[in-house]
Amino acid sequence: MEVLNLELTDNTPKVVLDPVNHALEFEGDSRPEDVQKFFQPIMDWLNDYEAYSKSAGDISLNANFKLEYFNSSSAKYIMDIILKLGKIAEPPNVTLNINWHYDEMDEDMLDAGEEFEDMLDVEFNFVVIPD
Repeated sequence: MEVLNLELTDNTPKVVLDPVNHALEFEGDSRPEDVQKFFQPIMDWLNDYEAYSKSAGDISLNANFKLEYFNSSSAKYIMDIILKLGKIAEPPNVTLNINWHYDEMDEDMLDAGEEFEDMLDVEFNFVVIPD
C-alpha cells in the first residue's frame, strides 16, 4: 500500500494516510467544491487499508483530526471515515486511537467531536491545542 498525501489548499485539508506507520492525519479546513471528488480517494484508500490491516499483525491505528472548520457536506464524509475506522478496529489485532484536536477557545469544534463520538459509538481522545 502507498501513502496517500493530499496537500492543504484554501478549501481542503491536508490529508496524510500512512499504512506503514498506521497513522492518519486530517488538518485544516474542509469545504471542497466537489466533496465526493475530494473524499472518494480517501474512502478507497481506507477500503484497501481494511484488507491490509487484517494481515499486519497487532497494530495501533492513530487517527488525528486537526480540523479548524468543516462544512455539512464534509461532516457526512468525516462520519463515514470514523465509521470505517471503527470497522477496521473490529478485529482483535487493531487498537484504534482517534485524537480529536481542537483549539481551547473553539467550543464548536469540541461539540462536533463529542457529537461524532456519541452518534458513532467510537471513543475519542480530546486534545486541546493551547492558545
